[in-house]
Amino acid sequence: MTLFSMNKWISAILFIIFLIATACTTDRSTDPQYIIDRSIGVHGGSRYLQSEITFTFRDIDYLARRQNGLFSYERRITDNQGEIHDVLNNDGFTRKINGEKVSLDEEWSGRYQRSVNAVIYFALLPYPLNDPAVRKRHLGMEIIKDQEYHKIEVTFEPDGGGTDFEDIFVYWIHPEHYTMDYLAYVFFTDDGGIRFREALNPREVGGIRFADYNNYRPLSLTDSVYDMGTAFNEGRLEMVSFIALEHIEVNQPTFRSP
Repeated sequence: MTLFSMNKWISAILFIIFLIATACTTDRSTDPQYIIDRSIGVHGGSRYLQSEITFTFRDIDYLARRQNGLFSYERRITDNQGEIHDVLNNDGFTRKINGEKVSLDEEWSGRYQRSVNAVIYFALLPYPLNDPAVRKRHLGMEIIKDQEYHKIEVTFEPDGGGTDFEDIFVYWIHPEHYTMDYLAYVFFTDDGGIRFREALNPREVGGIRFADYNNYRPLSLTDSVYDMGTAFNEGRLEMVSFIALEHIEVNQPTFRSP
């Protein structure tokens, strides 16, 4: 074989390797599981797995604790009844008032459980997006505020998806930094509705990334959750609240009786 022929074969092989590598990169770049995994890694990764996170939201103290498959989500409220301590963990939900366990019917237990879970779910995003009941779908790329984003749909399996398994979420993930900068969701409890959140004030505490949010709702009843990026760009949303996490701390978990 001449030197020219050898160089020709080497060039052909290198070109084939390049095509395969490019194809693999392209496939991964639109794989919603890959994108969510990268986003979770950027926001805190394995630090979520062994952590005790405390924060204050609207003057209520919350705690999220995880260790070796065990979890405990808690909140403490002080009102005219005294101190209310709600706990959602692997064993279910309990409420104590001034240290005494309260008997709750199924409806009220479900309400309190959803309330505790929702606040901590949003605070820990995107970590919960790898829960077993989560289904992910790449909806293409979308531009928000002149920046292109991966647009990821998240829905839930009925088995393991909780009482709100019919809710639909959409997340906008930065294609280079893999930060979760926007999200939208449609919910059906408490009269239902659609919300769009814009992440603000991102900061890192104990190796985990947290953010506050401007919280919007659509002006038009015809807009769906999938239209929220366009509606935001066109000024067709109204702000309903500002969501801020205060006094955030991240420590090593210590499980004890609630």
